[in-house]
Amino acid sequence: MTLLDRDGVRVTVQDAVATVTLARADRRNAQTPAMWRALAETGRLLRGDVRVVVLRGEGPSFSAGLDRRAFTAGGLAGEPGGDLSLPELARYDDAALDAALSTFQEAFTWWRRPDIVSVAAVGGHAIGAGFQLALACDLRICGDDAEFAMRETSLGLVPDLAGTKPLTALVGYGRALEICATGRSVGADEAVRIGLAQLAVARADLDAAATDLAAALLDAPRDALVETKALLLGAADRDYDAQRAAERAAQARRLRDLAGLGE
Repeated sequence: MTLLDRDGVRVTVQDAVATVTLARADRRNAQTPAMWRALAETGRLLRGDVRVVVLRGEGPSFSAGLDRRAFTAGGLAGEPGGDLSLPELARYDDAALDAALSTFQEAFTWWRRPDIVSVAAVGGHAIGAGFQLALACDLRICGDDAEFAMRETSLGLVPDLAGTKPLTALVGYGRALEICATGRSVGADEAVRIGLAQLAVARADLDAAATDLAAALLDAPRDALVETKALLLGAADRDYDAQRAAERAAQARRLRDLAGLGE
């Protein structure tokens, strides 16, 4: 079933798996505000029975980042919705600019919600906004041709699409700073070695690997996986004793549910 197909985003659902495809292959899936609106809407449209979301890019690149035409006033005028450019955004007052940037971030913030597990299948370039979109997901697998790069700092900007926290959590402050400050590319093997990705496979096998991972995730009982994900997501913000207490509370809920004593 096709749930959404517009503005360079196509969403299909089969059983408990949703596949979100970035579908601007002619522009290497470069992103626009219209795409971000479609991605944000995707998060609102997903049915409650969807358990796994796979994010992929159509064509040779996962996403080459922000469409470079956005750097020129009126450069995206022909895109759906008459999309704004960075020079136009710069003229907004503080409140309006903050609101606009917050709206853009909505496309990147629902992927880790507790009721789903999201998987980015990254082939080719994942640059800037593309890198941050991959970071928005719970898990990342990549083709052997994958190249991650955070180029915002090199362009005089900062990564602002909710990518700095997961990047730092995955690779540590020093490595995150080095990746952002230099704008260098991180290949598939290094991505796995430093914890950016869980698995690297031959590019031709990427879609099959994503399918296999989705199937493995579906093998776990849904409520147990939801509780486990919540425990792991909150672990960094709890001290040891608080985490142990959270484990006990989660296990009590599971035991009562399995015994038919849940609310």
